[in-house]
Amino acid sequence: MEEQKIAAIDIGSNAVRLLISVVSEDEGGISFKKLMLLRVPLRLGEDTYSIGKISDKRMRKLIKLMKAFRHLMFVYEVKSYRVCATAAMREARNAAKVVAAVKEKAELDIEIIDGTEEARTIYESHVEDRLDRNGNYLYVDVGGGSTELSVISKGKLVESASFNIGTIRMLRNKVVSGELERMNDFLHTVKSQYSLREIIGSGGNINKLHKLAKLKKGDMLDIDKLQNIYQDMKQLTVEERMTRFELNPDRADVIIPASEIFLHIADLTGIQQIYVPTFGLVDGLLHTIYKSEQQNNTGK
Repeated sequence: MEEQKIAAIDIGSNAVRLLISVVSEDEGGISFKKLMLLRVPLRLGEDTYSIGKISDKRMRKLIKLMKAFRHLMFVYEVKSYRVCATAAMREARNAAKVVAAVKEKAELDIEIIDGTEEARTIYESHVEDRLDRNGNYLYVDVGGGSTELSVISKGKLVESASFNIGTIRMLRNKVVSGELERMNDFLHTVKSQYSLREIIGSGGNINKLHKLAKLKKGDMLDIDKLQNIYQDMKQLTVEERMTRFELNPDRADVIIPASEIFLHIADLTGIQQIYVPTFGLVDGLLHTIYKSEQQNNTGK
């Protein structure tokens, strides 16, 4: 397949992301070069987890944002794209109305994917290619509405599950009874079956925590260091966190429950380090687009 530009849009509970990349293939393999990454904290989850649907005001904002993203994709001459929505849209009563409105006014098709597909799509970023393929890893992606857990063993995805435990959901006290127990059961099971070496952390919050730990790209984030940062932040108000840690308003509140999720998972599994590759759902979506294009070109 010759070089082409592709794009992925992730409509999450906290933010909406657009990633445009150019993908090329040569004798050295496939490469994805990032051209632009844009993140807008639309916070659809604020509506879903409080009133059960996307409000008209936020729907209008989403439509305007999708129009802007479509124009950007046109300027960058994007040939193929995917737009996927996760937990907030999955649970919104008026999701079908929102999807139809975006289709009509922004001319973009939104796919609402379930938690299992979300977890598997995140894995498509192929982060395991950068790790010891003989090891066992727990891939943890923490979002605003859900947390996806996947076990990578010897370079293969062997277990995958999604749980309705996310940062905005926690801030709203909307984690339903039994969901934490379900996640704990999953963690106990995989711990007993696999000798887990490290957590692979995904999501904006763990990326920011890695930076706050003053680590270089590729350096492991020790759980003790994460615990210290969390304790320092927990004592502060949102405004104080914004000032002391130079956090944006939409990061200063959710970073606390995100830290709690990662620390809880580390405690239950006994894992002491987190590898933070700065990959996420949008990266996985790009790989699914490439794979689909390749299959179409070969007639499979």
